[in-house]
Amino acid sequence: MGSARSETLRLSKHDAAGNDFLVLLDVDDAIQLEVAEVRSLCDRRRGVGADGVIRVLRGSGQAEVSMELHNADGGRAETSGNGLRCAAQAAVDAGLVSAPRFTVATLAGVARVDFERLEAPGWARAVVDMGPVRLVGPPTADRAGRRAQRADIGNPHLVVRCEDPAEIELATVGPELAAGFAEGINVEYVAPGPGQGELTMRVWERGVGETWACGSGSCAAAVVARAWGLVDGIVAVRNPGGTLEVSLGEKDGDPVLLGGPVRRLAEIVIDRRALQ
Repeated sequence: MGSARSETLRLSKHDAAGNDFLVLLDVDDAIQLEVAEVRSLCDRRRGVGADGVIRVLRGSGQAEVSMELHNADGGRAETSGNGLRCAAQAAVDAGLVSAPRFTVATLAGVARVDFERLEAPGWARAVVDMGPVRLVGPPTADRAGRRAQRADIGNPHLVVRCEDPAEIELATVGPELAAGFAEGINVEYVAPGPGQGELTMRVWERGVGETWACGSGSCAAAVVARAWGLVDGIVAVRNPGGTLEVSLGEKDGDPVLLGGPVRRLAEIVIDRRALQ
C-alpha cells in the first residue's frame, strides 16, 4: 500500500453500448478512492460523468488483473459485464495483459475475456465469460402484475416481462421495486423482439439509476427469458445504447458469454482537490 496520497488522478474513459466507465490503473494498490470522489467524478454536470469508476489492480491467483467497481453513488458493486469489457480494454492498452485472452478477477469471481482490437481508432470487441446465471426463488410480479423473476449472476437482478419497455415509467418503478430488497437490486424490463432471438430491454441499476445498457442485466434477462420459453441459443439484447450478444449454454447452469463493442473515449487528468 502506498503511504503518500497522490493529488493527481489519471483515468481513461470507456463506453460499452452507452454504459460508460472511468478506469483508474492502480497496479500498486496505492490510490484509495473515497465515496465523495467517486460521486464527483461520475457527476455529469460538475464532474467528468460516468456510470461508475473502475480501479484495475494487479492480479492474484488465477487472474492476471483484478477489478474494483464503484457505482456512481460511490458504493461497491460485485461485477459488471460492460465494466469488465471497459477494464479489459484499459488493461490491454496499458500492456498489463495480452490479447486475445486473459483473466480478470471481480468480487463475483474470475472472468475470462476474449479481446480483439478493431480497425477504427479506439474501438475493440470483447467477449466475457460471465459464469452461470442462477434463478432465485419462485416467479413473482411487479406492482402492475407483470411477470417477474429474480436472478443472480454474482450481482442481483429482477427481470420483468412487459409489452414495451419504452412505455415503462422506469424512474419510478425501478427504485420502488429495488426498495423491497435490503441490498438493492438491478431491475430489467424486457420484451421479446423485434426479431427472432432478440430481446428489448431497459434497466434501472442500483447505485446509478437508469443506464443505457447493462451487461450483467442483459445476461440475466436472456436466461430468464429462456426459462419463459422466449429465446434460446444466442440472444441479441437491444439496450437503449446498443445491442449486446448473450450466448447461452446448452443447459441451465452453464456459463453465459457476453459480447459487444467497447470504445476508448478519452484520457483524463484531474486534480483530486478539485473534487472536494
